[in-house]
Amino acid sequence: MPYFEVQTSTRIPVEKRPALRHELARIIELIPGKSESWVMVHLEDGADMSFAGDGETPAAMIVLKTFGELEGAQYDMLTRELCASMSERLGVPPDRLYVVYEPITHWGWNGGNF
Repeated sequence: MPYFEVQTSTRIPVEKRPALRHELARIIELIPGKSESWVMVHLEDGADMSFAGDGETPAAMIVLKTFGELEGAQYDMLTRELCASMSERLGVPPDRLYVVYEPITHWGWNGGNF
């Protein structure tokens, strides 16, 4: 049940959104037991963001919610992959991107809970 929320000051052209969603699914699939069939992605582009007082240089914030806690090394790998990917795809320098991880213990879906 991974859920990505991506906020960025850059614009994401409509035609590039499917590839970005697929890329996030590819990254989460690096974690055993996680698959694209459960990934939900929320993209918000053109956000009014500043980082270190600079509102002109691209910036981004990614929140990743997962069902249950991941291992420390998995968080490190995800951060590396997300920073590299967002730099390449959105033009956001890795030092202007935060990644927040939120493990969830109760997750509802389809009228029930996991």
